[in-house]
Amino acid sequence: MLSALLPDLSPWRSSRDFRLLWVQGVVTYFGSFMAMIALPLQIKDLTGSPLAVGVMGAVELVPLVVFGLYGGALADSADRRKLILGTEAGLGVLAVVLLVNAMLPDPMLWPLYLVAAGVSALAGLQRPALDSLMARIVPHDQLTAAAALNALRYQLGAIAGPALAGLVVAYAGHATAYGVTVAGFAVSVVLCLRLAPAPAAHDAQKPSLRGIAEGARYAWSRPVLLGTYAIDLAAMFFAFPNTIFPFLADDLDAEWSLGLMYAAGSVGSLALSMTSGWTSRVRRHGLFVVFGAAAWGLAIAAAGWFSNVWLVLLCLAFAGAGDMLSGLGRSTIWNQTIPEELRGRLAGIEVLSYSVGPQLGQVRAGAMAGWTGTRASIWSGGVACVASVGLLAAVLPKLITYDASTDEDAMRRRAQQEALTKA
Repeated sequence: MLSALLPDLSPWRSSRDFRLLWVQGVVTYFGSFMAMIALPLQIKDLTGSPLAVGVMGAVELVPLVVFGLYGGALADSADRRKLILGTEAGLGVLAVVLLVNAMLPDPMLWPLYLVAAGVSALAGLQRPALDSLMARIVPHDQLTAAAALNALRYQLGAIAGPALAGLVVAYAGHATAYGVTVAGFAVSVVLCLRLAPAPAAHDAQKPSLRGIAEGARYAWSRPVLLGTYAIDLAAMFFAFPNTIFPFLADDLDAEWSLGLMYAAGSVGSLALSMTSGWTSRVRRHGLFVVFGAAAWGLAIAAAGWFSNVWLVLLCLAFAGAGDMLSGLGRSTIWNQTIPEELRGRLAGIEVLSYSVGPQLGQVRAGAMAGWTGTRASIWSGGVACVASVGLLAAVLPKLITYDASTDEDAMRRRAQQEALTKA
C-alpha cells in the first residue's frame, strides 16, 4: 500500500533532461520565492498600502499576456533549450537590479514595478518552452507521474523559499533575499547549459499572429481544454489572496506567521505529491480539475472566516492540496491531448490560464481588502470560486467525462509521440 502511494519515479529514471530540469527547477524556485516574498514586503514597507501591493499584479498582467502568447509561438519555431537558457539568464539580470536597488540608502519604488513587469515578460516567454518540452522528453504514459514530480519540485522551493524569506528579510534585509535569488539563477543557467538541444521541426512556422490564432482556434474547438483553462482562471481570480497575506497576519495579530502563510499551501501540495502514486493509474483527469478547484475555493473561504491563525494555516494547507489535484489534472490533459506541432502555442495559452488568474486575483484581493477588510476579501472570494467552478462544470460536461483511455485526442497524441520516439 505504501509503495502504491509514493510518487512514481519513472520519468526521473527514463529521461536525463527531465532530471536536469527537475534539479534546475528546485534551485530556481527556491531563489524565486525568496524574491517573490521580499518584493511585496518591500512595497508594503515603502507604501503601507494593500492597494499598492495589489497593483503589482496589474503591472505584471500586460507583459504576461503579450509575451506568453508570443512565447508559445516562439516555442514551436525555435530551439526550446536556447529559449529557456536565454530567459533564465535575463531573469538573473533582473534579480541583480532588485539587489542593487535594495542596497541603496533610500530604495526606490518604481524599479520594483519595472522588475515585476520584466519578470512577467520573461516568464511568459520561457514557460511555454518549458511546458512544451516536457511532452517531448517524457513518455506518454509517464506524463501524470512527471506532473506530480514537477509539482514536488515546485513545492520544495515554495515551502523553503517563503519560510526562510520572512526570516531573512526581518533579520538580514531585502538585499540578502535578493542576493540568494541571484545565486540561484546563476546555478540554474549552468544546469540549463547541459540540456540537449530541442530544435523545432524543419517545417515549423515562424512566430506570427496567424499562428497564434491557429492555436487559439484549436483550444476553442476542444471543450475539455476550454474547461481546464476556464476553471483555473476563475479559481485563481476569485480565490488567490497571497498578495494580502501581510495584512492578514497583521489582522490576526500574528506577524510571525507571514512566512508560514506563504508556505502553507505548498505544504498541502507537497503532502498530496508525496502520496501521488495512485494518480498514475487514474484516467478521469477532468474530475481532478473540478474537484480540486472546488476544494481550493472552500478551503480559502474557511481561511478567511477563521480568526485562529493555526486554523487559517491548516485551511491554506488544504487549499494547496486541492490546487495540486486540479493542477495534476490540467497538466495531464494538456500533455496527453495537444499535438506536437501546436504544443508551444497551446502552452502559451496555458500560461495565461494559470498566470493571468493570479495576477488579476491580486488586484481583486487588494482592492476588495481596502473596501471590505482583509478577511472579508478572502472568504467572499473563496465562495465565489466554488460557485464559478460549479457553473463551468455544468456548462462544459465533457471535462467531467474525459477519459484518457478513450478520448480521441489523447489516443492520437500517444500515437504521435510513439512515432517521434521511433524516428
